[in-house]
Amino acid sequence: MYYFALLLGPESTDEPDAASHAEIMSAYETFHAKFGSAIRAGDALLPSATGARITGGPDAPVVTDGPFAEAAEVAGGYYVFEADNLDDALTIAAAIPACQHGAVEVWPMVEYMPPTEPLNNTWIALLLEPADSVLAPGTPEWNEIAAQHGKFAAQVGARANGGAPLHVPSTATTVRVRDGEVLLSDGPYIEGAEVANGFHILNVADRDEAIKVASMIPATTIELRQLMGISGL
Repeated sequence: MYYFALLLGPESTDEPDAASHAEIMSAYETFHAKFGSAIRAGDALLPSATGARITGGPDAPVVTDGPFAEAAEVAGGYYVFEADNLDDALTIAAAIPACQHGAVEVWPMVEYMPPTEPLNNTWIALLLEPADSVLAPGTPEWNEIAAQHGKFAAQVGARANGGAPLHVPSTATTVRVRDGEVLLSDGPYIEGAEVANGFHILNVADRDEAIKVASMIPATTIELRQLMGISGL
């Protein structure tokens, strides 16, 4: 089964010094060396100041430039794992260095559609919905929304380069590691908060095109972030 892992943590406005950067990269190289056989995709994200949030839906999109000051923890990266079960996925997630100072949300995917084109100037569009209005996969309402996403992908062609819908929040788990202890928290999350509902990977020419394409996605809120392009550790 496939799992989506969203890396969350406080966002610093300062660049790490050379020694700290090397330490971070070494930690992720160690993680990839140990669990690379289970990793199907993933990357770090550029700072939220370069991203955007889109609300209002395709008919009347409203674009707000980052950073997102209201968020205590900001998405800093993502992975897609293939694991036999949730316990195995959580074991992998707990080894991600981001767990040491932030958190990793682990979501089972309904279906994973991997990229079919090379990743080039790539953005991730995180689909967010209020936790109390997320639709259960397989219901008529969910199927209708899924069909809308299929139409979106057909409309934008190769600019839509993979993605996945996620299962409902009650199936997700947040992983933290503090003083060597793995701490697991189950969903659902804080009432009224927006939660991940899926994602699209977008291959576009620039930020303006990323916003234009993402504005066509049928979702309540879209957090649009550019991939850093360091997935091949």
